[in-house]
Order: sequence, then structure tokens, then C-alpha cells
Amino acid sequence: MATTDGVELSTDDLREVTGYAARCAEPVLEIVEGVRPDDARPREAIDAAWAFARGGARGKALRDTAWAALREAKEADEPAAAEAARAAMAAAGAAYLHPIADAYQVKHVLGSAAHAAHAAQLAAGGDESAAVARLAAARSFATPALVDVLRRYPSAPGGGGRVGELVCLLDASLRDGERR
Repeated sequence: MATTDGVELSTDDLREVTGYAARCAEPVLEIVEGVRPDDARPREAIDAAWAFARGGARGKALRDTAWAALREAKEADEPAAAEAARAAMAAAGAAYLHPIADAYQVKHVLGSAAHAAHAAQLAAGGDESAAVARLAAARSFATPALVDVLRRYPSAPGGGGRVGELVCLLDASLRDGERR
């Protein structure tokens, strides 16, 4: 579907972005599940993201599970668990990437990866190497199709604290072709 703002996105593009986001969020589920093992909201958000990425509908389940994972993030007493839940929320929300030429849309593409990297860093007692490792994994998950979608948007904007910084780092490395 083309837009007047010059960004074209197909359903396949949205599925690519959502599958990438789910893959980035999945490894940090263990952080939130370790703190709140009886709360399935983050896992349900990632499952909904995968369902859409694999051909399912883009509808109520994605929105509902994204909001539920965000509520989990707000309820979590452990900062690393809260960030892991935000990664899950961002995975489900990635299906709603807007076809407008706005740098903030990059957060829909890379937000899950950035929240996962921040969760890993917090879980490692603030060790930046944990975030670096998650970003390296996120780069390795990026397909040429994902990078093509990313490059349709302006570069990520500054700001947004540590997560914003991680989005900018990942964005720059993917645009520059550093995938491994």
C-alpha cells in the first residue's frame, strides 16, 4: 500500500518487521518469566506477533496482547523484567508500523531489539557487554528485507534514554550494512 508520504509498506513487509521483532524479544522472555512465572502476558504478546508474522490476522489479538505486556512492564518490580516485557509489547506492536516518513517509526522496527538489549544489560547488573551481545544477535537476525524496510525511513531520532541510544546504535549499524 503506497502512501502520500512516500513510504510504501506491504503486508509482507509488516510480517517481516514483526517476525524480526518477535525473534529479538524472545530470548529475554526468561528474564520476566523468572521474576513472574505465572504471568503469561509477555509470552502471549510474542506468540501473537509470531502468529501475524506467519500469516495470521493483524487485529485485536496483537493490540490486546501488546497492551497487556505493557501493563506487565508497569507492574514489574524488577527493571530488567519490565524491559523484557516492553520488548514483548514492542514485538506485538511492530505489526502497526505506520507508512509515514517519520524517524520515530524506526522504533516500531527496532524497539523490541533495543528493549531486549536493555533488559539483558539490566539483568547483568548494568554490564554493557550484555546489551552489545543482544544488539549483535539482533543484527544477525536482520534479513535484507528487514533492512530494506528500515531504509525507507529516516534514521532513528536521538533521545529516549538508554533504549533510544540502543535503537540509534542498531539503526546505524544496519543501515551501514554491518550485519554480523
